[in-house]
Amino acid sequence: MSTLDTFVVESTIAEEADHYKQIVSDAITDLVLVRSINKIKVVVTPEETLFQMVIVLRGGLAPIKISDFAQVGVGTFGESEVVIDIENEAYLPQLLESLWARCGRINVHQPERKTVSVSCENPLEEVPLIEEMVVEDPQRTLQARLVDMAIRATPEGFRVRYHSLNGNHFIFVATEDVMKKEWVEQAHKMLDELLGGEPSGSSS
Repeated sequence: MSTLDTFVVESTIAEEADHYKQIVSDAITDLVLVRSINKIKVVVTPEETLFQMVIVLRGGLAPIKISDFAQVGVGTFGESEVVIDIENEAYLPQLLESLWARCGRINVHQPERKTVSVSCENPLEEVPLIEEMVVEDPQRTLQARLVDMAIRATPEGFRVRYHSLNGNHFIFVATEDVMKKEWVEQAHKMLDELLGGEPSGSSS
């Protein structure tokens, strides 16, 4: 795995720290999160059945709009349609689903692999609206992957969980027992320390 700026895993049972670090590392690699994570700290306290993870992410990812990966224009003369010429096919499934939801499946056609047309009454009005349509929100996807990664790294049986993603700051706490407010507060302090004393906030 590529080197993160900070990657710390601590356990009150010292000899288990390396084991947990390998588990966290494998989870990060499996979910392709290396490029998203800047700093991470994990503290495992087995005697309290407590697992705490805090992460500082790299720069925020902007939502993907149709204009980011395709050219949008009106169809040929006499045709009431918007034509989308796709430059990056990676977002084609999301594009089609978004257009089906907005315009109706019957009005969306794909005459060629990298071309999609949308039948509509006012193509000139539709072009700017379609250009600005968001087909993927990486921040929302990233949160799901971070939670998945944290769950994979958590000891088996720790099914009571708290997590928050506030901007570029992610906090995850898990336990076998009832979640204590002080454990969540400790995690926020851990994050502040990882940030070098800069307050992280406490959004849940």
